[in-house]
Amino acid sequence: MKYRVVPKTGDKVSAIGFGCMRLASRLGRIDEKKAEEQIRYAIKQGVNYFDTAYPYHNGESERFLGKVFKDRALRDKVKIATKLPPWLVKKREDMYSLLKEQLDKLQLGSIDYYLVHGIMDQETWNRMKSLGVLEFLDDAKKTGYIKHIGFSAHCDVKAFKNIVDDYDWDMCQIQYNILDENNQAGTEGLKYAAERDIAVFIMEPLRGGSLSNKVPKEVKKLWDSAKIKRNPAEWALKWIWDHEEVTCVLSGMNNEEHIRENIDGANTTEPNSLVKEEIELIQKVRDKYKELTKVPCTGCAYCMPCPAGVNIPECFSKYNDKYMFGSFNARAFYEIGMGSANGGKPARASQCVNCGKCEKHCPQHIEIRKELKKVSSEFDDVTGKVLNWVIRRTMNRRKGGIVNHTSDIR
Repeated sequence: MKYRVVPKTGDKVSAIGFGCMRLASRLGRIDEKKAEEQIRYAIKQGVNYFDTAYPYHNGESERFLGKVFKDRALRDKVKIATKLPPWLVKKREDMYSLLKEQLDKLQLGSIDYYLVHGIMDQETWNRMKSLGVLEFLDDAKKTGYIKHIGFSAHCDVKAFKNIVDDYDWDMCQIQYNILDENNQAGTEGLKYAAERDIAVFIMEPLRGGSLSNKVPKEVKKLWDSAKIKRNPAEWALKWIWDHEEVTCVLSGMNNEEHIRENIDGANTTEPNSLVKEEIELIQKVRDKYKELTKVPCTGCAYCMPCPAGVNIPECFSKYNDKYMFGSFNARAFYEIGMGSANGGKPARASQCVNCGKCEKHCPQHIEIRKELKKVSSEFDDVTGKVLNWVIRRTMNRRKGGIVNHTSDIR
């Protein structure tokens, strides 16, 4: 495994880090046996940085990691990072109670890297400062509950620089990928932090998997034109590792093949190793994605739950799918998922009551209410109602045993 150094701590962290926001799951819960096997495999391959947070997997990610790393031999091989959730902090005392809860769930006496989580804008940061977050961090470090201090941010570059300048941070975490070169902190923020010896950890390197799964045919054609053949995930990750300012790339790994591929990519990529033709190809891919993508949603689900029951990330996913892959399949899956054609609760875009709660939590600063109206106009129409009826009828017939041909069972 290739390692990169955190300048202020001297820690050597693996170029690929294990993000614990999207652990292997089954029936809506962490598949603990599978997830632990994957974690142990990654550690054997040299991965030594594990990133979690208070809300991941509805609060169960930290608890699960506590069980896994109760094995002291395993714990001593890794660095564990978790985060203070600003949205749950109303007074300074809340910071201490949240930290204590996290230490208990993780079964740790000390957290290696503790971050102020997901700072959305200057206003959020100002509020946290007024509540004494910097003093709290100093105190928690002095008492040994945390070793190193950082922050993660989804704010614009101006606010990002202000946060960087407000404290002697050990590290920071930003969203960065081939589509977000100039979004949020972007390349400008990446360089600004690195110039101040602040280690930069990267989240959403594959945009929630959208850069590696379901690749549009126009994009696949571009990737296939390269002299050196790589899959889309490898191209996207290599572009990030090519930046010498990047310390570690976090990947939400939950598939054995992907874990192996990501580790192999980390082991075979050095900074500044992409050649001119490869960089130009990535630019063409970036331009094509921007042309095709209607809503820049990463599927992080920070906007959820919706009080009106709208499945916001899935609504946007199917809307984007329509323009990337064609209308019929996107419509069909929208009706199965959001239209309750499979018998579940409806979660349509048209259910939005315009409350705006979701927009306060969106890291991408998407005008969610405005975009949901567009989704609704595309899918929640007469054609959608007819398709819903057809799918329901088909499913009901299958449940009744009327359709039982092998070709229909897949």
